[in-house]
Amino acid sequence: MNTQPSLHGLTARAPALADWLDANAETLDTDATLSADVVPQLAGAGLLRIGVPVELGGTGGTIGDAIDNVAEVAGHSFAAAFVLWGQRTFIEYLLQSPNRALRDRLLPALLCGELAGATGLSNAMKFLSAIEPLQIRAADTPRSNGAPAWRINGGLPWITNLRKQGFVAAAAVDHEAGGPPSIFAIAHNAPGVTRSDDLDLIGLRGTNTAALQMADTLLTDDDRITDDAPAWLVRVRPAFLGLQCGMSLGLARRSLAATHEGGPGARAAVVDDVAALTDQLDTLTTRLKTGVTQGDFVDTPASLFKLRIALAELVHDAATLEVQTGGGRGYLRGLSGLARRQREAAFVPIVTPSLVQLKNQLAAQRAQHIKLGTVS
Repeated sequence: MNTQPSLHGLTARAPALADWLDANAETLDTDATLSADVVPQLAGAGLLRIGVPVELGGTGGTIGDAIDNVAEVAGHSFAAAFVLWGQRTFIEYLLQSPNRALRDRLLPALLCGELAGATGLSNAMKFLSAIEPLQIRAADTPRSNGAPAWRINGGLPWITNLRKQGFVAAAAVDHEAGGPPSIFAIAHNAPGVTRSDDLDLIGLRGTNTAALQMADTLLTDDDRITDDAPAWLVRVRPAFLGLQCGMSLGLARRSLAATHEGGPGARAAVVDDVAALTDQLDTLTTRLKTGVTQGDFVDTPASLFKLRIALAELVHDAATLEVQTGGGRGYLRGLSGLARRQREAAFVPIVTPSLVQLKNQLAAQRAQHIKLGTVS
């Protein structure tokens, strides 16, 4: 039994980045002064290229390696991991897009950190699960040569990684003319695109999180990630959620490691609990990476939903143990990251899809199976 949780990799593989994250984790959580620096820091350490084919400018590996990458960053700064999730997930959208010209146009700037990629598909993922309608609509506006084009109107209230220095955001769009919704890549400088001020969050304030509005924004097929959003989302959802779960893996690992910073009496009191959670974390990590890498969750999304729920509960339990072993020291400013990690842990259940949404979706699936007689 592994009773000593540990932080992996990043300190040895990218020591300058690890030091920068450790030195600035509180700032990245509490204000926006370093928000412009996060993507370039991640890119400078080569993190954006992991799991991207070499022939496309990456360093190779799998989506499982990219999940490990997010987890390692989350152990140092959850805010930076949140940005990494957004950037790497948008990169994954391009890797899985049939629009190779769009991929070739955007990918180099995304990989080097010049351009920020924002995954604005939380609304789309909820649409896929019949939780809410799409919030952006497209009206056909063919160009003079007959090529398809659309006027886009609508907005999204919460998108992370809308870096003021330049971003491109993915968004699902309903067509007024009918047919399946599309996914478009919407550039920061497209006419009619407006970014709000940063949202007034209680934490994660260095993540360039804001609202995005489109007013008669003209888009063409050159900007379209896919013309069949429902089918494409089913395929990309495991990567979307898998990379997101990486944040939970890293935060839980860091909280469990922090329990060993308490006094000997405190450590002894929770040693069995820490060992049990560490073993559970190892098991969930293996199941997550295997399922996403091998494509198991494409046809069985409920299994991935349950994993996401289990990881959120594990984060809560690990954070609670850290509080217990930290004692009064954790309540003093500047002596530990305990208070920050409590805020980070509180965010895990509400990031889309939230635990409430996932539990409702699982309940609806069970009810449907019972109705069809497939569950006793």
